[in-house]
Amino acid sequence: MIRGFFRLMGLLLLAGGFVFMVYDGARWVADQTLRFTRFGQFWNDVHQSSQQAFHVWMEGKAPWLWNSVVRVLLDQPVFAVMGVLGILLMLLFRPRKPLIGYSRN
Repeated sequence: MIRGFFRLMGLLLLAGGFVFMVYDGARWVADQTLRFTRFGQFWNDVHQSSQQAFHVWMEGKAPWLWNSVVRVLLDQPVFAVMGVLGILLMLLFRPRKPLIGYSRN
């Protein structure tokens, strides 16, 4: 049950990444400048106070992690972050291979 839920979340993230790839591509066709929507900008547009609260929390727990990992992640395009996270969830929670000659009782 929980495996199916995480696979569904992975599929939705992968679909969201595809939507943002199409959105950025359409914007590129419209004005002939390649600009990607950054993950930090998207998170800020969706819910600004949660990003600020996460920043304060992360600075309190591990300030080195904010500068080296999270800030780099926030500067990546949305389609890349959502796509990689979706693929990772779908691979981690894929169905088990059937055992040949054994039962799972």
